[in-house]
Amino acid sequence: MEAGHLLADRYELTSHIARGGMADVWEARDRALNRRVAVKVLHAQFSNDESFVRRFRREAQAAANLSHPNIVSVYDWGQDGSTYFIVMELVEGRSLRDILKSEGALLPRRASEIAAEVAAALAVAHHAGLVHRDVKPGNILIPADGTVKVTDFGIARAWDDSLELTRTGAVIGTATYFSPEQAQGQSADARSDLYALGVVLYEMLTAAVPFRGESPVAVAYQHVSAPVTPPRQVNPEVPENLDAVVMKALQKNPDARYQDAESFRADLLAAMAGESPIAAAAMTGAAAGIAVADDATRVLDGAIAAPPTAPPGEAYREVEDESGSQLPFIITAFVMLAVLVFGVWLVFSLLGDGDEDATPPTLEVPLVAGQTEAAATSILTELGFVVQPEQVADPDVEAGLVIGTDPPAGTLAEEGSTIRLQVSAGVDTVEVPDLTGLTVDDALVELRDAELELGTVSEVPSQEFEAGLVVGSDPTAGSDAPVGSTVDIAVSSGPGTFDLPNYTGRVLSEVRFELQQAGMTVVERPEPSEEVAEGFVVRTDPAPGPIDIGSTVTVFVSEGPAPRAVPNLVGLSQSQAEAALAPLGLVLRVSDSTVESQQYDGLVAEQVPSAGTELTPGQEVTVFIGVAPVLTVLVPEVTGLSEQEAEFELDSVGLAFSVSPTTAETPDELLDGLVASQSPAAGVEVTLGQTVTVTLYEFVPPPTTVP
Repeated sequence: MEAGHLLADRYELTSHIARGGMADVWEARDRALNRRVAVKVLHAQFSNDESFVRRFRREAQAAANLSHPNIVSVYDWGQDGSTYFIVMELVEGRSLRDILKSEGALLPRRASEIAAEVAAALAVAHHAGLVHRDVKPGNILIPADGTVKVTDFGIARAWDDSLELTRTGAVIGTATYFSPEQAQGQSADARSDLYALGVVLYEMLTAAVPFRGESPVAVAYQHVSAPVTPPRQVNPEVPENLDAVVMKALQKNPDARYQDAESFRADLLAAMAGESPIAAAAMTGAAAGIAVADDATRVLDGAIAAPPTAPPGEAYREVEDESGSQLPFIITAFVMLAVLVFGVWLVFSLLGDGDEDATPPTLEVPLVAGQTEAAATSILTELGFVVQPEQVADPDVEAGLVIGTDPPAGTLAEEGSTIRLQVSAGVDTVEVPDLTGLTVDDALVELRDAELELGTVSEVPSQEFEAGLVVGSDPTAGSDAPVGSTVDIAVSSGPGTFDLPNYTGRVLSEVRFELQQAGMTVVERPEPSEEVAEGFVVRTDPAPGPIDIGSTVTVFVSEGPAPRAVPNLVGLSQSQAEAALAPLGLVLRVSDSTVESQQYDGLVAEQVPSAGTELTPGQEVTVFIGVAPVLTVLVPEVTGLSEQEAEFELDSVGLAFSVSPTTAETPDELLDGLVASQSPAAGVEVTLGQTVTVTLYEFVPPPTTVP
């Protein structure tokens, strides 16, 4: 198959991209929609193998039902004669395999990001009941924008087909990334994909795979029985938490691994955030040891009972060679042909020795129909024939290809005789006129003037052309077409409409992907939102409803709640401050420290941050409660003073006055009514306002003596 070949009268192959174990990948142009696509074409030698064709169809059906930003989209699939093909999204970038070859180990964070996005793609496939079965760097594409795309579900099968694999004993995939259960010919499930992703993550972190060997069998045997060297021992830059994630994914016992892609991805995100991975942390050393022991025992009953040096068993007969090169087979074929020609020449030379009058040997004219003129001439010349090419018009054979020979193939002809090589001159061609922008009637006139016929007329949405005008043709304008052949045209049905859904609360990346797939131009704008979490879609402009395909849709993305100005809380009680902050979504925190304040005793005396500062809901405002200062005075000396004088003296310094009910009796009439004692005593420091209690003298005359 060559560039320019047209599949299903629609997909024009433009350049070869890659060759895999089952198919070639081409860049092509979709003539109907005028867009670049990738086309995967099943190898010719597999087209007659029903099992391969069935697997190829399954890839298309499985992948076409998957829709996710991290999965390569499948647009179409079909059959053109004996050629089977799939039409996919064209991803412009590099495969992870090429990146690892050129750059070596990746930074731990970048490796984690790639693995997390692959896990997201696998989660979608697993929920759809599909197992990829061949997760490897070659099937992970990195476009120019740095996102991640998982491709090639070529050996993915529905989980229900696992019994078929068990019956055939076939192992499908690439040995370097085998899970232990695949290596033993057992059925694979979602956990097998996660093991393979663990191998890929290991390779991204260390620039090396966990196991190497001289043959796929040797590598597969190590997956089953050999321990894994932790990536941190190979590359000390690998963080401990990420090392734990890798070792969890590479557990040989499927029950000890991650049980689903979501938990694997969650641990990767936790490791990226510097947190301890949840699932990986749950794996104890004892559990890991048991897992290895169980798998080591399973080797005795599995498909890999022989050591790595043993010949490959039936379980590995379908292991794919990643190179997929056919060059050794081509060289071998030419060598065998040369040996055959030499052998024929040698036989006839020996038979002719001693007989100078012997007639030339006769040879069977080979079948060269369908070959190019140069290839057919080379074959006939090597057999000893003289080639005489002649051009013959033939509308059914492409120009430049051999129609047949005279004498015809299969007949005998003398060595050295002339073989007339009939080469197709094709048919007269004309240039297809440019019909874009014309009405169907005008296009019909243009085609007839060019000695061409109008073929099918199909409708396609178009932003560029009004309804009823020609959008494009097949064959395209400017290409050559046989005189009298038909030209199919696509006519605009108008821009078409798209029912814009309500995307509120959806993840931005998913919304962007869906709109772009529908042909929309996406513009992103930030917007504060109280109801929608940061990073999620708040609304779109236009609002949900029918819109023209190709329209610009502005997607407003939440940047969280709008900032709030902090109110003035000074002078409020604690409960009043809480009530003032609650409607703003702010949190009150009362400091253990206090502020001396006679004015704001028991109230908010200070706040941090100050009033007017903008905070987002959920943030704290710290307040400091005021406490009145404590004042002290020295108790004055009031003993010996009258009751009125003592009260005046104490009041003048801010102390209260009190008279004790008890009295101090005295025979001195001059002391009657004066202060005898005080409590607290004079000179003691007491709190302002404290009461000082005094005891008064009471005159008691001495008893009289009777003479």
